[in-house]
Amino acid sequence: MPVVRGCNLPDELLYDVDNHIWFQDQGDGTVKLGMTTVATAMAGKLVAYTPKRVGRSVRAGKSCGTLESGKWVGPAKSAAGGEVVAINEDLVANPSLANDDPYDAGWLVILKPEDWGSVVGTLVPGADVTAPYEAKMDSEGFGGCA
Repeated sequence: MPVVRGCNLPDELLYDVDNHIWFQDQGDGTVKLGMTTVATAMAGKLVAYTPKRVGRSVRAGKSCGTLESGKWVGPAKSAAGGEVVAINEDLVANPSLANDDPYDAGWLVILKPEDWGSVVGTLVPGADVTAPYEAKMDSEGFGGCA
């Protein structure tokens, strides 16, 4: 697993480095997505998560939910457009799950993407994520995960 400045980035995932979002193909025409450890470290302890409702559409590059911490409120942007087929109710009830376990219990939504084939090529495979994330951290002045 790549570790960039103390931040774990599992190699079986695909990354939208610019938006600090990971994707995992579920093998059934859906994809699960969540925040990276970089995102949760930068945001601090999450206090609220408001996802788009099941059945709603997400446009590519737009929000699939809103996240709030003590120092940040903003969208979780999905590189893939599609229909929300599941939301993480546990995360709605306990937003800090994303801080504690961003790659398992802290996932955000599951989408049925409209054009996954074209999106997947824009994402960075975990095995190749170190250099792009180093550059992103430099550009954002982020020293790393504690």
